[in-house]
Amino acid sequence: MADIEFFWDPGCPWAWITSRWLHEVIDQRGLEVDWPLISLRILNEGNGPRPEPPEGFTPPPGFFERMELAQRTLRVAAALRQEGDPSKAGDLYTAVGTLIHVDHAPEKAMTDDDYGTLLESIGISRSLAAEAHDERWEAVIRTSTELGLSRTGRDVGTPILTFEPPDGPSYFGPVLNRIPRGNEAIEVFDAVSTLVHVPGFAELKRSDRGTPQTA
Repeated sequence: MADIEFFWDPGCPWAWITSRWLHEVIDQRGLEVDWPLISLRILNEGNGPRPEPPEGFTPPPGFFERMELAQRTLRVAAALRQEGDPSKAGDLYTAVGTLIHVDHAPEKAMTDDDYGTLLESIGISRSLAAEAHDERWEAVIRTSTELGLSRTGRDVGTPILTFEPPDGPSYFGPVLNRIPRGNEAIEVFDAVSTLVHVPGFAELKRSDRGTPQTA
């Protein structure tokens, strides 16, 4: 059984930073982590029209391609967790998250053949690349998203972490703008773990997050 469940959306830079911090802890503490899904697109449903970008705003090269890659990855991950090897979901997140948040690639839409090659490189059947276009996985993504929200309430973002799942405490965050490494990662983990297990603890937050340093 997993020590932690980490609900992830591959397009979120804040979730990416938190996941890299958690990998630092995994390497040092040997934690077992499960990687269920959460969709920012679903979280933002019902929030009314999105604000228009500032006049003159030009998305960085590859922005929409990276967002499309994130959506395709949620579908592939859903298929992997239901019909493949769920333990590989974390590897898929690392591979695609590195492309999006570290390499800031692709500059053009990734073909199914390219995606299949990426899957093969991390020990996943390249045939799963076709699942990126199968809308039946939307229901699975939604169910996983709703599971995370059922544990925290709906006014949250990504990631959601559950400690000692499925009945342990669940929280949005921690939100970090850089990746704690080495002993600092352990100090942060121990502090967070202590807080979330305090009966009645609800929230610790500030709105000034700084620029996410995803590399």
